[in-house]
Amino acid sequence: MTSQSSPTNQPISSDTGTYIVEPSTAHTHTIILLHGLSSNGEKFGKELLETGITSRNRTLAQSLPGTRFVFPTARRRRSTAFNRAVLTQWYDIARLPDPEYRKQTQLKGLAESAAELETLIREETAKVSPKNVIFGGLSQGCGMSLSMLLALEYPLGGFIGMCGYLPFRSDINEAIADDDIKEDEDNPFAADDKDQASPIDPAVKALIFERDLLCLSPVAGPKRENTAQSTPVFLGHGDLDEKKPHEFGEGAAQTLQVAGYEVVWKLYHGLGHWYKIPDEIDDIVEFIQTKVGWDISQD
Repeated sequence: MTSQSSPTNQPISSDTGTYIVEPSTAHTHTIILLHGLSSNGEKFGKELLETGITSRNRTLAQSLPGTRFVFPTARRRRSTAFNRAVLTQWYDIARLPDPEYRKQTQLKGLAESAAELETLIREETAKVSPKNVIFGGLSQGCGMSLSMLLALEYPLGGFIGMCGYLPFRSDINEAIADDDIKEDEDNPFAADDKDQASPIDPAVKALIFERDLLCLSPVAGPKRENTAQSTPVFLGHGDLDEKKPHEFGEGAAQTLQVAGYEVVWKLYHGLGHWYKIPDEIDDIVEFIQTKVGWDISQD
């Protein structure tokens, strides 16, 4: 564990797994963001908090002085896309621009990372209420966090995703569209009263699928209230993204909307595989203020 001061004079603590920037005032909110492939929590966290400037020349930490920023680091894993090189990644991927290609290679890492992130989210929501926690990530970190969002059995304050995608999206679409699933004797999550069998809510279908995919324990008798469906979602993407073409991000937005989530989708012209300064940072701050409902400091 090390400690130093940030450009905004906030104490920063770092350990081998997670990089944390503590709030400059009383801790009231938390933002958890996941890095992309081959990066780490400290590298991503420092860059975002230093370069992510609004058009008013304010950082996220300045705009949200009561917020604790948490940047976990993925395990080091063999990368199929990079000739078996050992990289920090939330899960393996076989072909960088196409997450659907040989997607079974993602399963082991998705499950391992989900178990670790489920614990981290519970720890952070124990410090402040779930409505005061925003979750998300960039690139592969966005993919991992979107999978976790659909698997959560409670809503968070909000979700922020940048230049990302939704792993196993086609499978999730099929699960949501399956009208044959009823709450009956063939469904392990059925209600006791078989006469009251009814179609399962799309958010519940997504939750059942994701928790099975991520090897998380099933939720008994899940209803919409047992999902993260009321969590507002922001997804931003560049139209020149060569690593993850924006169609994947837009597809993720569409799938979440079909599952019942409210999604703010932003496409940034002339942007590659990153976030756009100051436009996207402005939009994120506006999203936090208007959709999540957090106060933004003007000091």
